[in-house]
Amino acid sequence: MEALTESKVNVRPLADRVLVEPAPAEEKTAFGIIIPDTAKEKPQRGTIVAVGTGKKDEPLTVQVGDTVLYGKYAGTEITVEGKEYLIMRESDIFAII
Repeated sequence: MEALTESKVNVRPLADRVLVEPAPAEEKTAFGIIIPDTAKEKPQRGTIVAVGTGKKDEPLTVQVGDTVLYGKYAGTEITVEGKEYLIMRESDIFAII
């Protein structure tokens, strides 16, 4: 079992947790209407930048670099070196895309 896959940040998630860099929020609609900051929805997809070791009987199925879909209110927002990330359990991830 791999302890930690190489990442760009100095945060090491524990057990079945992963560190996700959220995709940027949409700036425009499909019709070209600009969305103001107050109306932007939180993104529900992002890229995994660090993974934990998994649980004893349950290895992680995601890896660094995977683009994933997760719940609207999943994870905890953290700031590392001025950049926003989400740390969440692997079970909060719905799919790898």
